[in-house]
Amino acid sequence: MATIFSRIISGEIPCYKIAEDEHFFAFLDINPMVKGHTLVIPKLEEDYIFNLDDRTLSDMMVFAKKIAKSIEQSVSCLRVGVAIIGLEVPHAHIHLIPINKESDMNFKNPKLKLSEVKMIEIANNIKSNL
Repeated sequence: MATIFSRIISGEIPCYKIAEDEHFFAFLDINPMVKGHTLVIPKLEEDYIFNLDDRTLSDMMVFAKKIAKSIEQSVSCLRVGVAIIGLEVPHAHIHLIPINKESDMNFKNPKLKLSEVKMIEIANNIKSNL
């Protein structure tokens, strides 16, 4: 059975897409910790990020870097934090989280509830800086 992320890639489930290429896909997290919280995933359905071959893993980080640089220009933050947890969805993914302090990376923090209009605005701002 396809993961929720594979269903997002195929267009079966809508998302706030930031970017995609032949191998990777980036979209806003629908339960963001902060504005601009983005997920980067491989189009290849693999559960554990460290099961990806070296080339795919390194290319995924380069793709994520491009997205992170755009987030930095689009959202007020000191840095873009990177988290790889891998338990929430059985599909390898990287969290790119705009941060101003270390505690912004605490996954126990309450999630934001943003309107569709706000999510579209954030996605468009990030895309415009790619």
